[in-house]
Amino acid sequence: MKLLIQLLFSTLLFSSCSNSNANNSETSVDNSVPKKETNYTLIKNWPHNTNFFLEGLEFKDSTLYESTGDPDYTGQSRIAIVNQQNGNSIIETKLDKQYFGEGLTIINNKVFMLTYKEEKCFVYDSKSLKKTGEFSYKGEGWGMTNDGSKIFMSNGTNNISVRNPNTFAEENVVSIFDENGPVSNINELEYVNGFVYANQWQTNNILKIDLNKKLVVKKIDFSSLVNQYIPENLRKEMNGIAYNKKSKTFFITGKNWPLMFEIEIK
Repeated sequence: MKLLIQLLFSTLLFSSCSNSNANNSETSVDNSVPKKETNYTLIKNWPHNTNFFLEGLEFKDSTLYESTGDPDYTGQSRIAIVNQQNGNSIIETKLDKQYFGEGLTIINNKVFMLTYKEEKCFVYDSKSLKKTGEFSYKGEGWGMTNDGSKIFMSNGTNNISVRNPNTFAEENVVSIFDENGPVSNINELEYVNGFVYANQWQTNNILKIDLNKKLVVKKIDFSSLVNQYIPENLRKEMNGIAYNKKSKTFFITGKNWPLMFEIEIK
C-alpha cells in the first residue's frame, strides 16, 4: 500500500514539473518583436550652444546647419551655420517674433525651414542664409529631411509627408507603424542610405524607418548616454540628428544641450 502511494505521488510530481516547464516555454520572448537596442559607439563629444532650443540639425558637405525654436516667441527662432568646434553661429538669420522655428533640410542649395503652428516654410540661400522665398502648408511642422529629390516632413503624428522641393506640394503621405501600431511623436528626421532616422519626441529613442515597408525596423535607446552627460532637467528634450557623409558618423543632440555627440550606429 505504501509503495502504491509513493508511486502515485511520484507520478503527480512529475506531471506538475512537466506542466511548469511547458508554461515557461510558452511565455518565452517573441523574437519577432523589435527591441530597443543600444548598438552604437560614442566617437567624440562636441560643444553645443545652450541657447539653441534645437529643432533641426543637418550637414551640407561638412558644413553644419541648425534651426531653433522659441517657446516664448521673443524672436529667438533662427537658422544658423554653426562652427562645430565651439558651437557658435558663423552666420544666422532670425525669424520674426510671430514664428516658432522648427526642422530644416538642405536641397538644391536651398535651406528649407518649417514653423511649428504658423503653417509657413521659409526658404534661404544655403551660403548667405538670406531668405529667398516661402511656402504655405496645412497643419503643424516638426522635422524635415530629403533624399536628394523629395522632401520628407513630419508633423508629430505617425505620418511622414512626401513633398516636392520646387513647389512644396504634398505628393504622398506614408503612415509609419511598429509592433504596437501607429508610431506617435515622430519628430526630427535624417535620411541615410535608404532609411529615415527619427527622434521620437519626449523619449531617448531614435527610430530607423523603412519608408517602403512603412515600418520601424530598429529602435536605438540613448538613455545611458543622456543620463551620463546631460543635466536631469534637460533629458526629455532629445532632438536633432545629422549624418556626416565624409566621416560616416551621426551627430545627435537636444534642446539647449551643452553637448553634441558624434556616434557610429551599428
